[in-house]
Amino acid sequence: MDPLRQPLPDLASLDLLVSVAALGSISAGAGAHGLTQPAASMRLRSLERVLGVQLLERARTGSRLTPAGEAVVEWAGAVLEEVRGLLAGVAALRSGTSSLEIAASLTVAEYLLPHWLEQLAARAPASVSLQMGNTARVAEMVEHGDTELGFIEGPRPPGRLRTRDLVRDQLAVVVGVRHPWARRRRPVTAAELASTPLLLRERGSGTRDVLATALAGEGRPPTAHMELGSTTAIKAAAVTGAAPAVLPLVAVIAELRAGQLVAVDHAGVDLVRTIRAIWRTDHTLSPAAQRLLAIAQAPLDPSGTLR
Repeated sequence: MDPLRQPLPDLASLDLLVSVAALGSISAGAGAHGLTQPAASMRLRSLERVLGVQLLERARTGSRLTPAGEAVVEWAGAVLEEVRGLLAGVAALRSGTSSLEIAASLTVAEYLLPHWLEQLAARAPASVSLQMGNTARVAEMVEHGDTELGFIEGPRPPGRLRTRDLVRDQLAVVVGVRHPWARRRRPVTAAELASTPLLLRERGSGTRDVLATALAGEGRPPTAHMELGSTTAIKAAAVTGAAPAVLPLVAVIAELRAGQLVAVDHAGVDLVRTIRAIWRTDHTLSPAAQRLLAIAQAPLDPSGTLR
């Protein structure tokens, strides 16, 4: 890597320039930084000399950014965001611990996050605050800045956020042992799934979205025998034989092994989904969030449990 060319622009002056652009005047930017207007003007002129370009057009009526100034502001914003992440990480190192705010869809929170957080605690202490909701709600929390990092399921990543694919997760068609499908020998088809009332999660759930996408070729959404707000509630209803359910394999492993549920073969329907991490495009992940993200990329084994 080549050494940085000297002289380097002053970070405080770049931060001032960004404030001037955001607030609309040198005086407003100076006030935000606790400077007098002459002192702020002096810093900005020094920055222009270091960079070798004119950043502001100055007139009696005020100052405005030049095209070069607009470009520098855009680049400086990204640099300053990285510096803030660096300072936050160093502060966490000084304190010996770090805090992390995350949100996760219910399936991820119940069946995957405990393993990830156990590994995170073993590598570096972190105080974790977790909020749970369906996939749509988690994406909303991340977008609004209510949480730093989110984990969701579903067929499509939200286009307004940065995403990283983590693991591929298989959904399973399951029924209670007393349901007629528990004894069938031929696979359930997409047409049968589309026409059969099912135990479904609420709208906005990643599991439901995957199923709806898989059945889109049948020209109809899945039919609800009952809508329930959690995977645990759906499993309990399925065990009674009330209706079939389509649930993440990782969530029903224990019930399948205990003989409480039966997995039904299916054909002509793609029930594989992607679990993703999401965060804001204008946010640099903290060191704790980056560590958790690396841990979460561990694959699932065929039994649905983490390797």
